[in-house]
Amino acid sequence: MAIVIDGKKLAKQINARTQQQVTELVEQKIQPGIAVILVGEDPASKMYTRSKQRKAETLGMKSILKEFPQDTSEQTVLNAIKELNEDASIHAILVQAPLPPQIDADMVTSAIVPSKDVDGFHPQNLGRLYANQHGNYPVACTPKGIMTMLAAYQVPLTGQHAVIVGRSILVGKPMAALLMNADATVSVAGHHTKDLAALTQQADILIVATGIGHLIKAEFVKPGAVVIDVGIEHDQDGKLIGDVDFDAVEKLARAITPVPGGVGPMTIATLMQQTVELAKWSQLNG
Repeated sequence: MAIVIDGKKLAKQINARTQQQVTELVEQKIQPGIAVILVGEDPASKMYTRSKQRKAETLGMKSILKEFPQDTSEQTVLNAIKELNEDASIHAILVQAPLPPQIDADMVTSAIVPSKDVDGFHPQNLGRLYANQHGNYPVACTPKGIMTMLAAYQVPLTGQHAVIVGRSILVGKPMAALLMNADATVSVAGHHTKDLAALTQQADILIVATGIGHLIKAEFVKPGAVVIDVGIEHDQDGKLIGDVDFDAVEKLARAITPVPGGVGPMTIATLMQQTVELAKWSQLNG
């Protein structure tokens, strides 16, 4: 049976360190600040943004939530970002996805100054990640959190074959860059990949982020693989499930993340951790 990777426990440890760092910064008259922009009435988005806001406040940060109705214009959102870019008390800006169709997500992402782009989606930050540049810049929180999990559970990366199923800018692409930068051999699959199982069976590390419940069955997984499930969906009974058939895959994997309680808590913990890092970097850069 696989080791079950406890994302909740690890996130709790990260949050404790983050809270200590916030306390130290506040003593230096620096309060890390995060702003979240939410457009529309999507219930899941509302839940996510409010949980982020509450967590930031719990950790002692300044937290702003700017909410706009579904029919808000792109220019209104861009104006709000401009205000936050110029607000010295805000170190991290996040725009909650998905956005309504009248708003160009790429335009919005590019409008956030790279030094406050806590999600790590700005083209400049993505470029620096793919170039494996040294220095301080934000990285997408879910992939960064996964790298923390792999390190905490002493999963070797050098020379290992990592297969990522899902090639979004949120997870797949930055995940691939982080793993390549760590000297893993990386394959990225999408929904057009022929014979997906033949590829995933080669994976020493399998990371799945598709939004398709129980896509990955036992026959997709090499015995002894480390399996990271980023998906979160509801089955027909309303139960939360992931992209991986946990019960079947747990029997042959070396380690596996559960849903819920795996990647999810780590994403929010990493978001808070990175907000503090942005506050520190802003002081270094004057």
